[in-house]
Amino acid sequence: MTMHKIWSVFFVLLFLMSCNNSSEKVDMKNLNGKWDKKVEQKFNFKVNDAQNPKNIIFVVRNNNDYPYSNIRFIVNFSDAKTKLKSVDTLNYVLAKPNGEWIGKGFGDTKETLFQYKLNYKFPQNGNYSIGIIQAMRADQLKGIEDIGLKIETAKP
Repeated sequence: MTMHKIWSVFFVLLFLMSCNNSSEKVDMKNLNGKWDKKVEQKFNFKVNDAQNPKNIIFVVRNNNDYPYSNIRFIVNFSDAKTKLKSVDTLNYVLAKPNGEWIGKGFGDTKETLFQYKLNYKFPQNGNYSIGIIQAMRADQLKGIEDIGLKIETAKP
């Protein structure tokens, strides 16, 4: 196992241990440093307390192989019961103008949190799905280790 892989595993475990708040859910998908443009990363989750607004946050872990300062997503957000679907095209900044990563972390892997929806009130309890497709020029996007979805109860 390479040192890079050891650090990646360490950060995943550290992140998951720090997310023990019951009002917070984190789901991560490991991409092994390559994200195919045609492969949607799908996150299915259940909302049991729709009366409480939520923050929906994307988690991106990139390494130094990532060739851009930003990342673009096409996000498909749907409700399993009513089949209500929305599609958003989003652009997030990963690096400062001088090339320094804005994410946190030691070593090559940096983790950045991006706000998708803040204080979002789900219409009802039930099952929901968020799919993320990378919308960059590269068919095989290098340098993305993991992509994740964090849902937390918004603080009043």
